Amino acid sequence: MKVKEAMNRGVIAINLDTQPFEAFEKMYREGVRRLFVVDENENPVGVIAYLDLVGMFGALKPSSRNSSNLKIEEIMTEDIISISADDNIEDAANLMLRADVSGLLVLENEKPVGVITKTDMCRLVAAEILVPQ
Repeated sequence: MKVKEAMNRGVIAINLDTQPFEAFEKMYREGVRRLFVVDENENPVGVIAYLDLVGMFGALKPSSRNSSNLKIEEIMTEDIISISADDNIEDAANLMLRADVSGLLVLENEKPVGVITKTDMCRLVAAEILVPQ
């Protein structure tokens, strides 16, 4: 099976100047656990994960959540791990394990087209499509 057959189509992104709480709210609205950060040309330059933000907001009072001048570009992970849409799903699973990440940006002709996550892998195992060896 190819990655493109199991991936989630589309990439949910935010800009470099997005405030962390805005990113957190977007994750909640979209029902995702990671957002890709794009530059002014819509090129992916980083990723911010749910767990990156959770600890940050636990100690903040609701009234102070948007008062910071902190931007996503200051806390994002710049190393985006990606895979081709035409790669095998087993390669995606192995890459996630080796890189210790829960999701990969999926590229087609070097353009972002989707995301594949550990949750997607679990669904494949449950459907007996991807069987661990």
